[in-house]
Order: sequence, then structure tokens, then C-alpha cells
Amino acid sequence: MNLKEKLHNGESVLGTMITVFDHVDMLRIFKNTGFDFVIIDNELGYFDYKELSLLLNTGKLLDFPVLVRIAEPRREIVTKCMEMGAAGLLIPNCDGPEMAEQVISYAKYAPMGNRGVSLGRANTNYEKVDALEYMKKVNDETIIMCQIESPEGVENVEKTAAVEGVDCLFIGPNDLTQSYGIMGQTQNPIFIDAVKRVIAAAKAEKKACGIHLQNTDGVKKWMAEGMNMNLYGNDAALLKNACEAGVRAIRGE
Repeated sequence: MNLKEKLHNGESVLGTMITVFDHVDMLRIFKNTGFDFVIIDNELGYFDYKELSLLLNTGKLLDFPVLVRIAEPRREIVTKCMEMGAAGLLIPNCDGPEMAEQVISYAKYAPMGNRGVSLGRANTNYEKVDALEYMKKVNDETIIMCQIESPEGVENVEKTAAVEGVDCLFIGPNDLTQSYGIMGQTQNPIFIDAVKRVIAAAKAEKKACGIHLQNTDGVKKWMAEGMNMNLYGNDAALLKNACEAGVRAIRGE
């Protein structure tokens, strides 16, 4: 069962983010410690296309879904990620349905979009494929996540959720709280009401929703509220936290 099928079946999936370390063994570690997927941060991260290609191709070989948070909704960026074998895309600062529709048009083959057809690349593992069958399969399996990070994004979230091809509404808590003028206040009623509105919009359209947090209690709280495609931590933070905990334990601090 692929990642999208799990979501459609109502299962809860948990991922993390790669922000710094581009070594392919990071994928092996994350898969074997129980994560369901990873997202490569190519918005705030600084991976070049070669590094991105290695991670995406390794994910395909490991049968471990790797998505990409793109830098901006440009055709070149979207198509390169898809040709390299991305399992899906996370659209940052998605303030409304227009941005979602634009990315979907680049990422999906006809009739859902207008993705260029090139079937002899990494996306097909250089295998000979039946074009129509392959294109339908990729359209069905590719995951499009819209990251809601502003009051405008919240105000338009119902329209964004209704876009065909949007699979998940996703909260970026740092930017969302910053945009509301309550930086870091994830217990503030303004933030909580915004998240609940996103959850309601996702449920109304039978779409997934999720949040990215650095603490387990926060992830569990929002899972209990109905969020089912969540991110916990990132490569650098998880390493740093484990190191700090181990050093304190050894030194008795």
C-alpha cells in the first residue's frame, strides 16, 4: 500500500524533514526507525539538483516516499523534482487555490495538468513503460501538500481544500504564528482557532491535514484532533536533541 492509499484509508502517517544532511543513509535511518516518509526542505535548505536527485532516487530504490518542499511554484522547479522521482510536493506559503492549481498543472499529466511527458528518465527508473498507464498511476500516487502559513492562507483554506489534486493541508507553525504577530505562541487561541479551521476544511473535502512540530506531545495532541499527515522534527534537530540528552545523562546534569 503506497502513502496516498494509506491516507485515503484514514491511516495516520508520520514523517520528518531533511534540512541539512544530504547523505543517502539518512533515508535508511529514517525508514528503519519507523517514519513513513520524509520531506526534503528545498525552500530553506540549500540542496542542489545533484544532491536532490541522489536522495529522490535512493528513496525510490528503498520504496520509501520522499517528497520535496519546493522553493517557489515555478514550472522548472516542479518538473525537475517530478522527473527526479519525487513522491510529491509541499507548497510553502500557499495563500490560496491559485497557487495550488498552478503547481498541480506542472506536476500532473493530462487531463489533471500539463506536465511534460518524458518517460526515459529517473522517474520511470529508465524502464520501458506503457505511457498512458504510467501517467495515470503517477497522477494517482503523487501527493500535493499545501502549507498554510499566513492569515490569508487560513481565510482561503476552504477554497484551497476544494481544489482537485490537493491531498493535504499542512500547517507551518512558525510562519503562521509570526504572520499573526504571536511568534511561537502555539497555545494562543488565535493559532489554535486557525489550525482547527484548517482541520475542518480538510475534513469537509475528505483531504488529509497535518502540522510540523519539534515535540512529541504537540504532534500527539493534533493527531487526536484529526491531523493524519504530520512531521516530527528534522535531521539536524533530532541529532542535536539526542546528543544533548546523551551528554546530560552521562554527566549527570
